[in-house]
Formats: sequence, C-alpha cells, structure tokens
Amino acid sequence: QVQLVESGGGLVQAGGSLRLSCAASERTFSNYIMGWFRQAPGKEREFVAAITSGLTKYYADSVKGRFTISRDNPKNTVYLQMNSLKPEETAVYYCAATGYATITTDHGNYPYWGQGTQVTVSS
Repeated sequence: QVQLVESGGGLVQAGGSLRLSCAASERTFSNYIMGWFRQAPGKEREFVAAITSGLTKYYADSVKGRFTISRDNPKNTVYLQMNSLKPEETAVYYCAATGYATITTDHGNYPYWGQGTQVTVSS
C-alpha cells in the first residue's frame, strides 16, 4: 500500500508560481509511475502530468511549457512546479501512483492517491 501526502498548495495571483510536493511512504517508490491530477468544483478529475521511474515525462497540452514534473527517488518525492498560473486552474491537485508499465492519463488506472492540496489562483 502506497501512502501519498501532498503539500505546497495555496493562494497565488494569476501569473504566479507554486511548487507542489508529494511524499510517498513506499520504499519501492522508484518502481511507480507518478502522476498529478486536478479537480475543480463541478468538474471531472483531469490529468496534468506524469513521470516514469526513468524520468520520462508527459504533460497535458494545457500545461505544456508552464508546468514541470520531477521526482527525487531517494527522497520518495515527486514535485510539480507550476508557473504562469491562470484563474481557471484553481482546483484541488492530487498526486497519484500506478504500477503501469507506461504512462497513462486515465485516473482510473492509478490505484493510489493522496488527499489533495488546494490551489487557488486569483485574477
């Protein structure tokens, strides 16, 4: 069982930056593909970014060039650097883990989830 704890959310003005962190309890953290998702009120959970153990990265088109996902395997931590944030990106951001062999953007394929961290972008 992988336990995930996100941190780093908060209130930021449009155009600002935030860095989210997700700490995992699992010693075999490096074996998992790690993903970030977000969910705004009244909307479905949507894929943001994912990273493999080999550091292959994949982003949603809406965040390419502004968000960067990274991971530190010895620290069992994955990060999401978010720049040039927009008000419509206000949401709860979730960290997730999967044992899939390749990156998947389907949240149903991620069995492990953190509790989420609120990101609010003011206009």
